[in-house]
Amino acid sequence: MAPVIQPTGDSKFESLVDKTCKEDYALHPEQELRFEVEKGEYAKIQVLEGNAELFGTELIKQKPYFFNGGKGYGIFTWSSCKVRITGKTESAYISKDTPMVQYLNVSFAIEGLRKKAEEREDQVDNQGNPLDARGPRVMVVGGTDVGKTTLCRLLLNYGVRLGRRPVFIDLDVGQQSIGIPGSIGALMVERPADPVEGFDMKAPIVYHYGHTTPNANFKLYSALITRIQDLYNNKCHYNQKVHHSGCVINTCGWVNRKGYDTLLETAKTFEADVVLCLDAERLYQDLVRDLPDFVNIMLLKKSPGVLTRSKEQRREAREALIREYYDGPRGQFFPHSFDVPFDNIDIFKIGTPSLPNSALPIGTTMGDTETKLMSVAPSTDIMNHILAVSRAETVEEELTETNVSGFVVVKAVDEERRVMTVKSPAPHPLIGRYMLLSTLRYMD
Repeated sequence: MAPVIQPTGDSKFESLVDKTCKEDYALHPEQELRFEVEKGEYAKIQVLEGNAELFGTELIKQKPYFFNGGKGYGIFTWSSCKVRITGKTESAYISKDTPMVQYLNVSFAIEGLRKKAEEREDQVDNQGNPLDARGPRVMVVGGTDVGKTTLCRLLLNYGVRLGRRPVFIDLDVGQQSIGIPGSIGALMVERPADPVEGFDMKAPIVYHYGHTTPNANFKLYSALITRIQDLYNNKCHYNQKVHHSGCVINTCGWVNRKGYDTLLETAKTFEADVVLCLDAERLYQDLVRDLPDFVNIMLLKKSPGVLTRSKEQRREAREALIREYYDGPRGQFFPHSFDVPFDNIDIFKIGTPSLPNSALPIGTTMGDTETKLMSVAPSTDIMNHILAVSRAETVEEELTETNVSGFVVVKAVDEERRVMTVKSPAPHPLIGRYMLLSTLRYMD
């Protein structure tokens, strides 16, 4: 379900920038310019001299980049550069305290594993069995707000700049960056991320989960992890470049108790051979104890520029991610609103209400209810809820493990006329009949 893009030039954003606020910053080698744009404002960034990058993406000299408020950014230089910021910022400062050298060394180590994988291609062991030419499967773990997504983006960008085609797998259902919150996704990365808009999302694979934390439905979450791992293995089977390039897996920030068990299960499912642990020494020690010896586990420093968010700020960040899905990072998308007759759709919810064991049919267990489909009748109860549009063509298909084509929001329900109004990134008609109800709500 590709969004329709509303033509917008840089002139539109140029007019939104407060030109009375302008400052130049001279960065020395291995320094970082950290800035946060004021909420509700736009800022224009230009590299005037030298070379610089943002999360691993090279910035073109003299080209204007327009960033809106609510997020923190870091422009880094390996040599030196001069950067101009035009517009209102919450903060902007140069820092020498950065883990970029450590991150670059990790990237070099991952590239070394890719080269070894290429060397093993078409080779056999002493018994004549083919050697495993699999590229590195890198898992990034840590608590909330330690920079996991940023590190993933950086490693993927460095890999692509070396001619690789790594796969990005995002299992963070709370702050999802491939689909929307409440989903998980995978994306083959073919070019560096755009500094403003991120990775090219023309061909992602996204699965509906429907919640923002894994503990809401562990059985479904585990099933989706296995499904996306199978998909990745199939991709590796027929695409040698992807096989050698490996993958980078982003995980949720819940690392205690059941959350830790989920990390172990994820590492086992993907057969991860590299685990990068951000800013969590105890988690690192636990992983060293519990993961197999062949797994390379590294404790990395988090960037001091990473912003720690409150629960309310994380909720606002989720809403911003959903808004970006419909409106675009800079408001360049043109979402649609149209009516959908009840007779044209079937809505399901994954997971049925829990019952005591004594009330369950003989031979069933409570776990069976977690992935069971329950039909949902269209009503005002689902207003403002997000619906995932499944790619399944028949209800007999496994709806819980079929990827989705996109997401719509229920804006109104007219039970008398038997139609509901939805907000969609693509025009009428909807691509599929079967829809999966999310617990997430979104209001403009």
